[in-house]
Amino acid sequence: MPDKELSFEDFLSNVSPVYQEFVKETHAYLLDNGCKLKLQLAKNGYVVSYSHGKSKRVLHNFVFRKSGLVIRIYGDFVSQYLAFLETLPDAMVKSIAKAPDCKLCNEKCAKGYAFSIKGTAYQKCRYNCFLFAVDDGSIPFIKPFLANEVRERSA
Repeated sequence: MPDKELSFEDFLSNVSPVYQEFVKETHAYLLDNGCKLKLQLAKNGYVVSYSHGKSKRVLHNFVFRKSGLVIRIYGDFVSQYLAFLETLPDAMVKSIAKAPDCKLCNEKCAKGYAFSIKGTAYQKCRYNCFLFAVDDGSIPFIKPFLANEVRERSA
């Protein structure tokens, strides 16, 4: 018997009911803006990726960690919306500060991001730079973060 194909609803059923509406709204927004969905199973649960239709590069992932659901945003065009970063709450800025610095791993590395927030300069690895817990403090900032990135990738 073949493995059951993964569905968004399977993933959603594993998301805390408190955050399901946010996840559904984010999902609909990204699909409406031409993003493609990819679902995979990993050690701690689902990895849900959205690739931007124009660039074909991953825009963001939902990932389960032991601490709960997190979102990883790939801010390839972050230099185009630096003013938005200034609006992020302290908890999200602390998460960015804790991310590993970009070490230019090898010549195939996609390179990290260089920017500043509130006067502090950062040069962070793209894979953990914008990795945030999905919680009441981050949700109001995630959607505009994604909207900024979608807008710039679509330009």
